[in-house]
Amino acid sequence: MVSDKLSGAAPKRPRLLLVEDDAGVRRSLQLLLQAKGFDVRAYATGAALLADPSSINARCIVADYSMDNIDGLEVLSRLRTRGWVGPAVLITAYSSPTLQERACAEGFNVVLEKPFRDHTLVETINRLSEQEPEDERP
Repeated sequence: MVSDKLSGAAPKRPRLLLVEDDAGVRRSLQLLLQAKGFDVRAYATGAALLADPSSINARCIVADYSMDNIDGLEVLSRLRTRGWVGPAVLITAYSSPTLQERACAEGFNVVLEKPFRDHTLVETINRLSEQEPEDERP
């Protein structure tokens, strides 16, 4: 087998879903995560993410909590109903113990309170992305 370096093929970048309704925050996070090696699919609404059939193939999701119509908790719930099993990060400016509990119950691995440092998000995603989903472990 020829390695990617020898064949000239670029290594496959992990696909990451990002749903954030604030355009400036969404673009900043998208650029940051792309620079760190992720194939980022960014969406302004949960409905847009859920309408994309390729979303089921993502490795990880970063979802804003407070969005119009469909919040980050509902987005993950609907993805899980479709069989998606990847790790999930909820970002929010409205953190509380109750939200932490709800997020955990919905299947979020981590809740990050805004504002957060760029490296905190990147390190969290890298750590979660390295873990195998439970149903894929031997």
